[in-house]
Amino acid sequence: MDAGYDPQSTANEQRSPRRAARGRGTVRQASMTHPASILFVCLGNICRSPLAEAALRAAAGGAGIRIEIDSAGTGDWHAGEPPDPRAQAVARRHGVDIAWMRARQLDDADFRRFDQILALDHNNLAALQAIVPADATATLGLLLDCVPGREGQRVHDPYYGPDAGFEQTWNDVAAAAAQIVRHWRA
Repeated sequence: MDAGYDPQSTANEQRSPRRAARGRGTVRQASMTHPASILFVCLGNICRSPLAEAALRAAAGGAGIRIEIDSAGTGDWHAGEPPDPRAQAVARRHGVDIAWMRARQLDDADFRRFDQILALDHNNLAALQAIVPADATATLGLLLDCVPGREGQRVHDPYYGPDAGFEQTWNDVAAAAAQIVRHWRA
């Protein structure tokens, strides 16, 4: 996949549920250099990480930046499902269609396929660190670490709350997407 925003991309249609790997490898902290690929990770891949993927696809595409962007969950219970309808609604309000996306579970190959893997909260970052394979090449970090003043903070998890929480989540991931694009332009 590339950052040229294409909601009809067939890359996500090729996603399939994947197993989680177990093992320990070297964990490098993410830096905002110019990665060729970024994976966003949350728990189920139906709320926060697809919104982060969508926000970066839109921001990078609008800036003419080509980058492989994807999202996954640490859990597999939503594998194959579209994003939460509330996530779809907030993305649509911001001009982005995410109905084509399908949830998938993180795979050990993701640690080699992506330059950066950005977790949306500390629990998912810890889960990534616990399963990183020995031959991993990706750097790991928190998404909001790239937003000045938000370092170390989690992206709001709207799943169990009111619909308005999805707007807060969009604001979090859109701010991060804008910073990633800004770093690319620097």
